[in-house]
Amino acid sequence: KWSMSVPSRSKRTVRKRIAGSNVQEAGARWHGKNPDPFWFETAKYAKKREDENQLSRHLAFFAVKVREIERFRPSWVIPLCLLKIVLAHSRPAFKLLPPMSPAAPSSARADAALEDTVLRVGLAGDWLITQPRPNWTAVLAGRQPKRVILGTDQLGQWDSSLLLFVFEIQQWCRIAGVYCDIVGLPERIQALLRQMSASHETSVPFDRSENFFTGVGEATLDVLQKGRVFFNFLGECVLGAIRATKRPRKFRWADALEEMQNCGAMALPIVSLISFLVGVTLAYIGAIVLRQYGGDIYVADLVGLSMVREMGALMTGVVLAGRTGAAYAATLGNMKANEEIDALETVGIPAIDFLVLPRLLALFVMMPLLALYANALGIIGGMTVASGVLSIPPAAYWVEMLTIVDVSDLMVGVIKGATFGLIIGVAGCLRGMEAERSAAGVGRAATSAVVTAILLIIVTNALYAVVFDILGL
Repeated sequence: KWSMSVPSRSKRTVRKRIAGSNVQEAGARWHGKNPDPFWFETAKYAKKREDENQLSRHLAFFAVKVREIERFRPSWVIPLCLLKIVLAHSRPAFKLLPPMSPAAPSSARADAALEDTVLRVGLAGDWLITQPRPNWTAVLAGRQPKRVILGTDQLGQWDSSLLLFVFEIQQWCRIAGVYCDIVGLPERIQALLRQMSASHETSVPFDRSENFFTGVGEATLDVLQKGRVFFNFLGECVLGAIRATKRPRKFRWADALEEMQNCGAMALPIVSLISFLVGVTLAYIGAIVLRQYGGDIYVADLVGLSMVREMGALMTGVVLAGRTGAAYAATLGNMKANEEIDALETVGIPAIDFLVLPRLLALFVMMPLLALYANALGIIGGMTVASGVLSIPPAAYWVEMLTIVDVSDLMVGVIKGATFGLIIGVAGCLRGMEAERSAAGVGRAATSAVVTAILLIIVTNALYAVVFDILGL
């Protein structure tokens, strides 16, 4: 009724006055410049307890409302004066009481009663870890029941102290062969007890060793599984290469050129050092043996043929397996951990075409060139030893080497280099695509890529030796 009679401007004024901390201001408006201490007391307790806050707001709102009515309804002055007198006499009834101190926790009790062969245990009181709790041995008092039933009788606050006591009862029942019934306990306590029981379960130790045939069978199945994964990946790469041949414009030539620079030009320093030292080592070994028979000049044949057919491509392959193969595995493994490969597959871009094929093409092109470069550095290393130790002129060394090294030997090295490049690319990309989604998984993928690449390079080199011997190359 008052709200209907107060203008809208006054309503906004009332809302502003009763908002925030204007309770004291409203009291001051009621009582003039010297507000009643009751209003200070109301404002003091309003922030501590919710019910006191609500009471204070109601009283302040009522005071402001009366003041506004006095302004806009002068005819109501006499009734409002009477109402003020009533409120002045009834104000002490609204006096706020100080908050009561919390009651002290009651002691934990476990009341046991034996009924025939059934022991009923009632848990009561407050079970707190900071308070003493009953001892199960004292509660049992030497009795030997066949069944223990737990229940709650006036149970107050509880924490892990109650759980430990009940768990102690369960352990005793398990050892003594007594059935423990905890259906009478709250569901929360039962759930926590199940978790405690599961964490304390122990299995009986047994012999975990396997016999020889079981180990061989599992190893065979593991090799077959890995072989299946390898050939599936190789088949996907072949299909991707066929798609790139049909639609060369969609192939990522820019990525392929960038990878050629990374695995080719950036690898020249380490390949140069390794190849030169390998040539030096071969020349020293040949000089030790051939000098005894007066065949120092044949050091050129030994170094030239070994570098061109075997050591040039083999050592380059080992170096790139540790350098480029591990880098490919780490890069793809990190992309898989960051779900970048999943994002490519989601938008319909095959990861094989986008990530694997440019790397395979780069290694397939650059590996034969690096092998030829390694051959040249190895021959130069042997020439250095022959000139310095055996006093063989470089021209004589070169002429003697050409008598045994021909184009077929160079082709053997080039074929091996191209094959080793594909092996390194496939091993690195396969391990990267199979890597686990973690930092440890990326590290294991890089290690596995290097080991796999070197193993396959050595096996392939041995197979090539047999095949070229059969073909007469």
